[in-house]
Amino acid sequence: MFDLVVSGGTVVDGSGAPGYHADVGVGGETIAAIGDLGRAETRRVIDATGLVVAPGFIDPHTHAEGALLTDPQHPMGLRQGITTEFLGIDGMSYAPLSAANYRLYRRWLAGLLGDPPEDLDMSSVAAFRRHYHRKVAVNTAYLVPFATVRLEVLGFRDAPLRGRDLEAAGRLVREGLEQGAVGFSTGSKYYPGPWAETADLIALCEPVAAAGSVYMCEPRRANLERAHGGDGVAEALEIARRTGVRLHFAHYRTAPETAGRIDVIMRLIDPAKAKGLDVTFDIYPYPSGSTIAVSYLPGWAQEGGPDALLRRLADPGDRRKVAETLDHDPSVPLDQLVCSYVGKEKALEGMSLVDLAARAGCTLGEALCDLLLSEELRVGHVAAPPRSVALWRQVSRDCMQLLSRPDYMVCSDITPAGSVPHPRSYGAFPRFLGRLRREFGGLSLEAMVHRMTDRPARRFGLTRRGRIDRGYFADLVVFDSEHVIDTATYDDPRQFPVGIPFVVVNGEVAVDDERLTGVLAGQAVP
Repeated sequence: MFDLVVSGGTVVDGSGAPGYHADVGVGGETIAAIGDLGRAETRRVIDATGLVVAPGFIDPHTHAEGALLTDPQHPMGLRQGITTEFLGIDGMSYAPLSAANYRLYRRWLAGLLGDPPEDLDMSSVAAFRRHYHRKVAVNTAYLVPFATVRLEVLGFRDAPLRGRDLEAAGRLVREGLEQGAVGFSTGSKYYPGPWAETADLIALCEPVAAAGSVYMCEPRRANLERAHGGDGVAEALEIARRTGVRLHFAHYRTAPETAGRIDVIMRLIDPAKAKGLDVTFDIYPYPSGSTIAVSYLPGWAQEGGPDALLRRLADPGDRRKVAETLDHDPSVPLDQLVCSYVGKEKALEGMSLVDLAARAGCTLGEALCDLLLSEELRVGHVAAPPRSVALWRQVSRDCMQLLSRPDYMVCSDITPAGSVPHPRSYGAFPRFLGRLRREFGGLSLEAMVHRMTDRPARRFGLTRRGRIDRGYFADLVVFDSEHVIDTATYDDPRQFPVGIPFVVVNGEVAVDDERLTGVLAGQAVP
């Protein structure tokens, strides 16, 4: 007797091998049989005739930890076919933090992660994982985030991480890995992380390498004078050379200024790989990103944390210095910022910083300072896509070319807060699976599914996930390969894809004929 049989579909098992017609039988949490199960007894049948049956998609890059705690059904991920999401990305999250530091960092991260409950125990990776195990709709994996570790050890201040402090940070990293984290992460500009020097990260990646885990890096963009080679990519490669750690670059792709020039973004990386460095990447299929507005403010203004930062924004002299820094920093794309999440004045969501500055008769830097002050730092934004359709299409072609490499996998970079989130939060996986695969080619359906399932599972050591095979966990997605497509857009982002009628998580149907069932079967993995 099976609990569920998915019958009549084409099984694309995640390995990259050609699809084949078979039924998939589920008993409890796992796949019990694959073959002709037409006469088998079962409690439920999903008719997948004409559809593809694949492993549930594994997303190695999301910022959904806050959203999962406030809406555990998590429709934006589930409806894409995602059954496992990674948290603790870009060096920032909620654990391991004391109660006071959790409340502090929760405020700083609110523009990106939203507003989870204030009274949660985030004192360890184990405590963090308990908040998600069988309490949310998707599986979750966690990476120990560097900025969080640094905050717990040193506070929100620019001070050297040396001696006993470095030992304490290393202990938190080791304990996190022992408690189930699948790696260690750093980010580009998320304080207090950018106050580190390369030597600090080398020391902390040594236990990561010893554990056989992965160092996930969003290349540094702040305080580059502290980075080896004065460059975030060069720094990450040096850390991998010095420690032997397995390196993974987060959402690494061309941008409008490098469209069509994959050779430029791989200039340092491919020679390093040729010399033996173990490097992989993930990618989402859009030409612009989304992040937290407070991260653009200079390091000296961040000293002391949220309260001190707000005092500086309220001080006319300090505010002027911050605004001038922003207005003259070419790496800060102020003219592209569109508010995705605003803590109090919700009517501002969807407005551009250019519009806000024009309305106030001030510079873009001044407008951002005013907004962060009035909203107490709780501002998230989306970067507008390029006006040139041809440029956008070239970035899409680049994404497909990069994904055809043997070292790339798919991610979404879900940034869920607010009424105008980035469309990737609702459409990244179906955009690759449907729209771009059909339009640009270059990857078979089986190869595309492999990059969404088995490849991330193997890279990050997820146990019995990422394939359709006997004994594996029954994480499954059923989709129409000819019609699956994203519908989320920059101007109307909260739109679910079509062509993904069924999603199963650990043997339980979580999406049934495109409707959420309310089942919370997700586990903290691996």
